[in-house]
Amino acid sequence: MVGEEGAFVLGWDEVLTEEELSVTLKVLCMSEEEFKEYKEQDGWEDDSEEEENSTLSNEALSRLKAPCKKLLYDSVLLTLESYGADLKAEQDLLNNKEAFKKLSRREQQALHVRYGQKRILHQLLELVQ
Repeated sequence: MVGEEGAFVLGWDEVLTEEELSVTLKVLCMSEEEFKEYKEQDGWEDDSEEEENSTLSNEALSRLKAPCKKLLYDSVLLTLESYGADLKAEQDLLNNKEAFKKLSRREQQALHVRYGQKRILHQLLELVQ
C-alpha cells in the first residue's frame, strides 16, 4: 500500500501521499469482519464523493477517528526515535553559530533537512493527540 519506500510523505499543510495513507489507515483500523469484506470486494469501489473528501489536510488529520490517530501518533513516535538526536538538540546546534560553522557544508544541509523533518513530525503529533 505504501509503495517501495514503505513511507508516507508529509508536508507542512497536508499529507502528500494522501491516498496511500488514507487506505492504509482504513485497512489497519478495520475490524476483522470489515477486513474480510474488504478482501472479498478486492478493495473499495470507486466513490467520487469519498475521494473529494479524502484530502488529508492538517485539519482533516486532527478529525480522524481515535484508533487512526493513535496509530499515527505511535508511528510518529517510532520514527522520531530512529533519529540520533531530538528536535531541541538539532535546534541548539542550528542556533550555535560557532558549532554550526565547524560542520561541513553537507553536514549543515543534512542538519537543516533533519530539523525540518522533525518539526513536521512534531506538528503531526500535536494534530493527532
